[in-house]
Amino acid sequence: MTGSGKEAARHWRFAELPGVDLLRARYIRKTFVRHTHENFVIAAIADGVEVFHHRGADQYAGAGALALVNPDTAHTGRAGVPEGWRYGAVYPSPQVVAEIAAETTTIRGTPGFVSPVLDDPYTVGLVHQVLRAADEGNALAADTLLRVAVTRLLRLNGGQLPQRDVRTAGARIAARARAVLEERMAEPPTLERLAADLGTGPFALLRAFRDVYGMPPHAWLTDARVRRARRLLDAGTTPAEAALTVGFTDQPHLNRHFTRIVGVPPGAYRRERKNVQDARRRPRLPSDAWQNKQLSQTYAPTTEGNRTPPSYGTHSESESP
Repeated sequence: MTGSGKEAARHWRFAELPGVDLLRARYIRKTFVRHTHENFVIAAIADGVEVFHHRGADQYAGAGALALVNPDTAHTGRAGVPEGWRYGAVYPSPQVVAEIAAETTTIRGTPGFVSPVLDDPYTVGLVHQVLRAADEGNALAADTLLRVAVTRLLRLNGGQLPQRDVRTAGARIAARARAVLEERMAEPPTLERLAADLGTGPFALLRAFRDVYGMPPHAWLTDARVRRARRLLDAGTTPAEAALTVGFTDQPHLNRHFTRIVGVPPGAYRRERKNVQDARRRPRLPSDAWQNKQLSQTYAPTTEGNRTPPSYGTHSESESP
């Protein structure tokens, strides 16, 4: 694997790609705890191997493959080889994916990915080109390449997502428990108190909640707190204020969990969000020559496009989380 041997990551947004988060990272010892995303995960592996636990089994994604996770699906993440893994990722919202699916596929209902790993170096290249276009400030190329990548993935590995069944008694109790935890995020009840308020037993609630949401209530609550902290940071709240608002004891407590789920510390995350706001006020110059080159490569024969490009940019090599 190329690189300095140091872990580094950048998690950011491009103002001209609304509803899409972007990530470039190299991890060696990094371990992501079980968590979920509100958006889709499309992670393009450039080097090494990532292992992630997904729906009861370990999944392995190596160079030239994509790790694909649907929204609200619990999963983990870690290195599958001693040298770790390097990748670029885009996180389009369900609305963005639904719009693309409606225009370019025949999928009915809620679109999503069928398999969590897809070996497709060509789309890996497209994802890295999206990140590079965003770095260049090339909105037309970034938007075009993103839509081409998502369309290709849906055609190769897409289908209608099943609706979560809430008709059983256990599922209804789990949904009610989730609503209570969302409402009382800063001061949640104990498992025993929560179960008693819902008219069930602690272990029955634990089993039902895990069956529906893929993790026990306390792990789900930590994940939900980080999600809400992200929204607060997006709005300009300081990490210290966000920590107390969502129920963490202090900023170091938020830092620890935020980094284990998002991949970067909240301070670095907030700086990138501020950069997006600043970028909206700055004029951007189009990069026509670069755009034409990238689009010609995108629609070139797959034997050429199947090369996996590096994770472009200086941030991923020089900015440590």
